[in-house]
Amino acid sequence: MASGFIWYELLTSDPDAAAKFYGAVIGWTCVDSGQPGMDYRMFRMGNDFVGGLMKIPGDAAASGMPPHWLGYINVPNVDAGIQSIVAAGGAQHMPPMDIPGVGRIAMVADPQGASFYVMTPVGTGQSTSFLPGKPGHGGWHELHARDALTAYEFYSRQFGWGTERIIAGGPMGDYRIFNTGQGDAIGGMMTDPRTPRPHWLYCFNVEDIGAAQLRITAAGGSVLYGPLEVPGGNWILSATDPQGARFVALAPPRA
Repeated sequence: MASGFIWYELLTSDPDAAAKFYGAVIGWTCVDSGQPGMDYRMFRMGNDFVGGLMKIPGDAAASGMPPHWLGYINVPNVDAGIQSIVAAGGAQHMPPMDIPGVGRIAMVADPQGASFYVMTPVGTGQSTSFLPGKPGHGGWHELHARDALTAYEFYSRQFGWGTERIIAGGPMGDYRIFNTGQGDAIGGMMTDPRTPRPHWLYCFNVEDIGAAQLRITAAGGSVLYGPLEVPGGNWILSATDPQGARFVALAPPRA
């Protein structure tokens, strides 16, 4: 399996409210994971599992961690992946742990501070989290970096990602569209001097951008910018949920 995003996870201050919001906006149902000793829930679109949901741990909340989304990148060996990431200037935020029947995970950050998980899943099944164009699934991943070129070089060395093309001349410079080293594009990277901290932004597919905008505001979320047409004809809308976690709604070209 190529080293791409295979799971999404929302860390939030209010899991019940977040489950209700994303159910109204994206169409997800939320079910208990069945993991003993913890309240970990899973977002599902139809029969497909897309992501997880949990409350921010108490110590992290006390240190000021805000609600946010994180992505999981598939790696062949979590422990070796951590060693390589740290040696390249990244950091380990959570030590490796095994989740029975699921896989081995750890939370890390790239050298500029953008956090994500690495995961070696159990079994050989295909992830249903990232399915471009399919409503209710991940459709794009966008890195807001201090320096997009050096960030790309890090991810390329760690995961084998490749550049599909570069869109030049945008308001914040070049926009690098990348793939996993094979197949279609899975995301973009940009230098963003306005961001308070480098981060990954996760885009979820919706059928219609205008309808999604109405659902977001009706459910108590806030629109940051958009709707905006992007190269290729798709539409995006950047928003936060009522607890403050940022995400993007991504819709196909309008008829």
